Amino acid sequence: METASCSILYTLGFSNNTPSPTINNNLSLPPKTNLCSIPPFSSTFPRNFHSHGKNLQFNGFTAFSSSPNTQNQNPSQELAVLLEVDGVLMDAYRVGNRQAFNLAFQKLGLDCANWTEPVYLDLVRRSAGNEEKMLVLYFNRIGWPTSLPTSEKESFVKSVLREKKNALEELMLKSLPLRPGVEDFIDDACNKGIPVVVLTSYSKSGDKIARSIVEKLGDERLSKVKVVGNEEVEQSLYGQLVFGKGVSSSLDEQLAKEARKAASAEKQRIAKEVASMLKVSVNIDTTSSESLEKIVGALRAGAEIAEVPVYNCVLIAGSKSGLAAAEQIGMPRVVLRSSFTSRAEFPTANAIMDGFGGADLTISKLCQKRW
Repeated sequence: METASCSILYTLGFSNNTPSPTINNNLSLPPKTNLCSIPPFSSTFPRNFHSHGKNLQFNGFTAFSSSPNTQNQNPSQELAVLLEVDGVLMDAYRVGNRQAFNLAFQKLGLDCANWTEPVYLDLVRRSAGNEEKMLVLYFNRIGWPTSLPTSEKESFVKSVLREKKNALEELMLKSLPLRPGVEDFIDDACNKGIPVVVLTSYSKSGDKIARSIVEKLGDERLSKVKVVGNEEVEQSLYGQLVFGKGVSSSLDEQLAKEARKAASAEKQRIAKEVASMLKVSVNIDTTSSESLEKIVGALRAGAEIAEVPVYNCVLIAGSKSGLAAAEQIGMPRVVLRSSFTSRAEFPTANAIMDGFGGADLTISKLCQKRW
């Protein structure tokens, strides 16, 4: 019988080339009693972190063997689990993405357009998942609507993507299921007294749609978890200090922020031009610093609401942006692959898993180091 006693995650460490985590202890509330006793992540990821262990690979987990002097800290620290919505609670792309495109075609009266699964998978492969390019490739193949001027192709593509987004949201709310095993994973954490926080504030679908997806967990389960959306981030201590209206930034800070946004937009423009000229797919990280700040705010608020230090929280991520933000603040991070990210690389993740339960991600594995 599995126990809740934990000696967690000093094998879930950073890779050798990971920069030292930045930990702001002023924003972390004192821990409370928890059934899952673990050594603090501070012993695993100290402020001046230099790794001396061996990098290990077990059943999809990349683990780090800690050195002996990392076990001399207070073992009463607890664990909290932070869950993203996109790709973690629900894998909308596995079933819904192709259906949403076909619904968008119907809505726009494009009777000749229908994506079977082989067609869809071929377009995803050839475009590296770029949806604009998928549409261009497809209509270049079958022919564009005869009444569409060449100069309006770009606006036509955007209108299809807009309808597709609306259709996908409808599917997510009404018919698409949660990922298999996620409910059992949450129940197991709650039964062991481990705080579970669901992050909706930076979902691609928007806070409102993400909350509707979370409601699929059911009232009883929702009464045991915390949901962090835009409002919760703004009301958190971190949100008030960093994003609060009462805190005014200097002119230099505002100019620096605008410069970073402009640089990000310019990177994206150049990448698209290069990709167009070379007829290749260019994958460049254009996540703006403003967007990253928002995600960091959500992660900080999640840790604050869970009343667990940032370095003792584990983010279960389905996105590269969440992964980047967690790395920036020294939060351990496990990637859960989805159909959209099945071939993506996540070099900064502490572990990469394919799903919940069984041989994949479970609370017992987190608690007992059973990789």
